[in-house]
Amino acid sequence: MDWRDEGTILSVRGHGETSAIVEIFTAAHGRHAGVVRGGASRKVAAVLQPGSFVDVSWRARLEDHIGAFTIEPLRSRAGVLGDRLALLGLNAVCALLSFALPEREAHARLYADTEPLFDALAQAAPGWPLAYLRWELGLLEELGYGLDLSSCAVNGSRDDLAYVSPKSGRAVSRDGAGDWAARLLPLPVCLLGQGDASIFELAQGLETTGYFLENHLAVDLGSRPLPAARARLVAGLVRHGMGIPPVAP
Repeated sequence: MDWRDEGTILSVRGHGETSAIVEIFTAAHGRHAGVVRGGASRKVAAVLQPGSFVDVSWRARLEDHIGAFTIEPLRSRAGVLGDRLALLGLNAVCALLSFALPEREAHARLYADTEPLFDALAQAAPGWPLAYLRWELGLLEELGYGLDLSSCAVNGSRDDLAYVSPKSGRAVSRDGAGDWAARLLPLPVCLLGQGDASIFELAQGLETTGYFLENHLAVDLGSRPLPAARARLVAGLVRHGMGIPPVAP
């Protein structure tokens, strides 16, 4: 069994004295792991960094074996190391993909949305935090937990949508919320794709997507805790908005 693909390294962990198990999010084969012989050497380890975009060949005797990777670097994205906040973002994306995606299942649309985000993070491009928030929204959609933000769940209105039902994931207008507003999640306009976002609005949006990641997706995955890398990113964005440098990942 063998195939060749492209993708981004999500994680690397030691395997024996000289090898490494590498997990990659690939275009056609989804989240896939394999052994890299000699992956513990200094030369190879420099290539095996989370976020690196690589050409990968996989080979195994049987399809259900972990198999072996041969990896060639295509784009390192090492520029992210110069921006602590962007590095927090990259780590959060890698961790959530490892956490949420089933193994060896292609997700072409999510892959197409994720690669530009990795590039934006590597360049610390302006606006990447909003792109990250919308990526989380897309991740929920891809895995069957999409939010319906098109109209109010109570009265059908498309105007003044301000909340999200934590149970149904549907939008609720201010008028429709009534006395239930305090029990609903915030719906900042940036989640509706309307313009830029302040740090406060980003925090609101991440509170809402985080609720569905933690209380819907994670529960269905066996009540596993969300990766700590996501919480570090949210804390880093808040600290940055307050003018406090984010802590190192």
